Amino acid sequence: MILTVTQLTERVRARVEPGMADVAVRGEISRWTVAGSGHAYFTLKDAQAVLDAVAWRSHLEQFRFVPEVGMEVVARGAVTVYPPRGRYQLEVRRIDPVGAGPLEIAFRQMRERLEREGLFDPGRKRPLPFLPERILIVTSPSGAALHDILRSIRERHPGVHVILYPVRVQGEGAASEIADAIALANARREADVMIVGRGGGSPEDLWAFNEEALARAIHASAIPVVSAVGHEVDVSISDLVADVRALTPTAAGALVVPDVRELLAGAADCERRLASALRRRVAEERHRVERLGESLCAFAPARRIEQRQQRTDEEAQRLERSLRLLLDRAGERLQGGVYRLDALNPLSVLSRGYSVTWAQGRAKALTDAGQARPGDVLRTRLARGTIRSRVEREAGRE
Repeated sequence: MILTVTQLTERVRARVEPGMADVAVRGEISRWTVAGSGHAYFTLKDAQAVLDAVAWRSHLEQFRFVPEVGMEVVARGAVTVYPPRGRYQLEVRRIDPVGAGPLEIAFRQMRERLEREGLFDPGRKRPLPFLPERILIVTSPSGAALHDILRSIRERHPGVHVILYPVRVQGEGAASEIADAIALANARREADVMIVGRGGGSPEDLWAFNEEALARAIHASAIPVVSAVGHEVDVSISDLVADVRALTPTAAGALVVPDVRELLAGAADCERRLASALRRRVAEERHRVERLGESLCAFAPARRIEQRQQRTDEEAQRLERSLRLLLDRAGERLQGGVYRLDALNPLSVLSRGYSVTWAQGRAKALTDAGQARPGDVLRTRLARGTIRSRVEREAGRE
């Protein structure tokens, strides 16, 4: 029997495909290409052989991670024959890495890619408001996380307004639902801060918080976001992209509101310290004013006039004492002069019996009898009174 190529290929296909509809193949990815149609074409190899493989778009979208060249995997699917090429290939429906789990690899790949885009940049993270009026919680209404968050908030600040956006936090479509809630909250502008999260669980349970759609919604939020996913050891993509990461849902409540009791205690302490500071300041200013007052008094015009008057009075007193001393000394000198003049006074001599005689018309007293000529009228001054006489004859010398 002679068969055409097509007939032979169909017979091979009929023999191969039914018996290999579900097989698992371990090998290393040596080539990986995603076509414009969304289908992935790659090869698996080991030390002796190479196997062509294809992952249709519908299956590829369900992979938890992106396969990479050099990665050792276990591919599950069906062996099929591709007639145009006359080759057999593995149509892969599921692929698992060897060693690390698919979720671990998917997390690493997502983290590296978003970090390169700058979604984790600390410089873009915003501080939380100190005392928010409205807090939005995006989580499951039936989960323990909601009760932990609410209890923490009520204990610290009972008066704050809390808004709940109920969403699914695990399973297919949960990430999109949470992302939509974040977008809606921003559109409504009805909160000052937002908490997004859930309680603990397995990596599969927490996976919604590692999906790209949710990460980009948190990054685009104008409302500051606190991520509270699982426990302290559970680090999610949401934690990395959020403005603040809370280690637990309870811690998230403590992060978004201050403790009112601590605020009141702090305010009371501030009031005491302020009052003490004000008292000190008032006392300092009072002393300062007093010193200024003293300085002003010292330099005031009236005070300076008084000081000038006092110095003038002192100078006048010193001048008076000096003048009195000068007068006393002058008086003593005058008295001495009087005594001396009195001793030289002709009248004093006359009082002792002497006299002075002048010839009328002459200014000088006669000291010699020969100076008197006959007919001269003489005046003789005695101690008391004057005698007038006339010269009768020329006096002789004795």
